[in-house]
Amino acid sequence: MDFTKRHELKLSIKRYVPEKIWISFIKIYNFTHLRDLYNWYLIKEAPDRHRKALEIVRKKEKIRVAFFLTHESVWKYEVLFDLMLQHPRFEPQIFVCPVVNFGNENMLFEMNKAYNTFKNRGYDVVRTYDTTTGEYLDIKKTFSPDIIFFTNPYQSLVDYRYYIKEFSKTLTCYVPYSIPTVSYAFTYDLNFHNLIWKIFSETNIHQKMASEKQRNKAINRILTGYPGFDPLLINKRPKEVWKNKNPALKRIIWTPHHLMNELSKVSNFLEYYDFFLELAINYKDKIQIAFNPHPLLRVKLENDPNWGKEKTNNYFDKWINLENGQFGDGYYIDLFLTSDALIHDSGSFMAEYLITGKPSLFMIRDESIMGYWNTFGDEAMAAHYQSRNKKQVIDFIENVVLNENDWMKDTRYDFVQNTLIPKNSSTASENIMKYLENELFELEYN
Repeated sequence: MDFTKRHELKLSIKRYVPEKIWISFIKIYNFTHLRDLYNWYLIKEAPDRHRKALEIVRKKEKIRVAFFLTHESVWKYEVLFDLMLQHPRFEPQIFVCPVVNFGNENMLFEMNKAYNTFKNRGYDVVRTYDTTTGEYLDIKKTFSPDIIFFTNPYQSLVDYRYYIKEFSKTLTCYVPYSIPTVSYAFTYDLNFHNLIWKIFSETNIHQKMASEKQRNKAINRILTGYPGFDPLLINKRPKEVWKNKNPALKRIIWTPHHLMNELSKVSNFLEYYDFFLELAINYKDKIQIAFNPHPLLRVKLENDPNWGKEKTNNYFDKWINLENGQFGDGYYIDLFLTSDALIHDSGSFMAEYLITGKPSLFMIRDESIMGYWNTFGDEAMAAHYQSRNKKQVIDFIENVVLNENDWMKDTRYDFVQNTLIPKNSSTASENIMKYLENELFELEYN
């Protein structure tokens, strides 16, 4: 019985069982570790299912590849998707999957936002939710994918129809939406990581960490490099995305994270949201700032009792209307390439921005944060300027950005060359394509 049928059966039973009995059943199910045993069974069976799927796919002339997109900012497959479009045997298609963990209104907002952005960029993209009928697209019937690339590993984030358990007999792949910099198990050992056919690892550090800590000993991981770097490495003519065209103004990106009150509490937003507006005003003849927050920051502020929608909208509008400021929360490649510096507190950007060779400041909210990093995170942090107060942020802007006293430039360069860039002179996307060609068409992979 596949995941959808089990889910529908569970819902049917639940309708006829009293709530107290159902809750008791769930408690017993969890207490007796039946859920864990079942997940372990699925993980153990996954390699055999993938071998059978691979045998079927190898007999096909055309390979259908579905890319499951959630938020537009987590898209790391730009170069890989283009390579597949050019390949005579791959038929790639992007499907926008609804993000369901922040309610229906946010789901529709993010789905339409991603759909419209990719449509405007020339992609052939399909919504998986029909806003008129309220029905979800059955991708197995309408597209029948041979391979699926996921953009997010979290079960609670997407509708169950588009989670990996629904595709146990399909070849499934994953590239992390950001390079893991923390030691939390959710970055490498969710059920998702152990059920998937192939994970394409970013660096030797991540490959080694997963082999030691992932339940299946990382037998499904292939070291290729990180395809999220590829657009930054090969894009020689980025688009002009800055509102203010004054060439005398230095261009700074401020990217606050969304974890303000939970988990690591890494986000400095609540302490600095007015400060950055003041910086833009006080240095209006010298800098311009792009406010580029994590995509979840806005919805969390809208649901915060001290903020709400009106205050949130007013704050975001200030950046939109500022003469030397702007707001962006989506595709950031051109923004990165045409900027002069980044100020952030996001582990997601710790490595990506360093690829540009430009200075990056990491804002440390509390010293406890420094204990969260894995080995890679420690190395990435060592290639950053750091701040622990507003004075140090100003010092970074004045000395490093405006006066161009960038004394960490060589440190960043060494980290990029020695740790981030693949050693075989190919992009990560090219390495992934070579691997897939070898597995599917039995071509030689070097």
